[in-house]
Formats: sequence, structure tokens, C-alpha cells
Amino acid sequence: MSQAQRYYLTIADLATARGPDPDLAFHGSSPQAFAEALQQALRQTVLFQRWKARQPDPDEVDNSLAPADPDATVTAEQDDLHTDVQVVTSLPHAILRHRLFILIGPNWQLRDVRAA
Repeated sequence: MSQAQRYYLTIADLATARGPDPDLAFHGSSPQAFAEALQQALRQTVLFQRWKARQPDPDEVDNSLAPADPDATVTAEQDDLHTDVQVVTSLPHAILRHRLFILIGPNWQLRDVRAA
């Protein structure tokens, strides 16, 4: 794995942010619940494996999206009408983006990336 990065994200409306598959999507509404869900999705491969099993041809899924980072941390807090999220992980951006998409679809925006 590479050096840890700190990602700064914004979610405009966490209460309605959902991924495309209701069985895999985030169903909470609090920033803390989202932080826990994303942190678990980054630390373990469970969400990826569940997503992979639901694909038309699971054997053809790119396994480069499978790694986990047991040291990943996620914090989230409400700021006015949006949610600010900080993710610290050594996983590549593509994996973070994929796990976010499974959980909340395209309902997030990357604001900044820095070395952790």
C-alpha cells in the first residue's frame, strides 16, 4: 500500500445520499453513522465482496478494487446544511471512490487531498 492520504469530502444532503443498490447503500442519516459505515467499508472487504457477488459475472470483477486498510479512519460532522467528511487511508483514490459510490452513489464531492 502507498502512503496514507487525508481526503476532505462534502456531502450536500446526507439524508438522501444513497448508492444505486438499496441492499448495499447507506441507510442512515447522521454523520456519525455514515463515518462508521465508510470506515468499516474501508477497513474490511465485506462491502466489496457483497457488491462483487451481485455483479452479472463476479469472476470478471477487477480485484484491484478489493484491498482493505485496517488503519483507515473516517470522521464526519454536520456543517450547516452539508456534511464534511475526512478520510485517512493508504488505499488508492479509486478504491475510496468505489466504496463511496456503493454507499452513497455520486452524492459527494472531493474538496482536497493531502498527505496524512
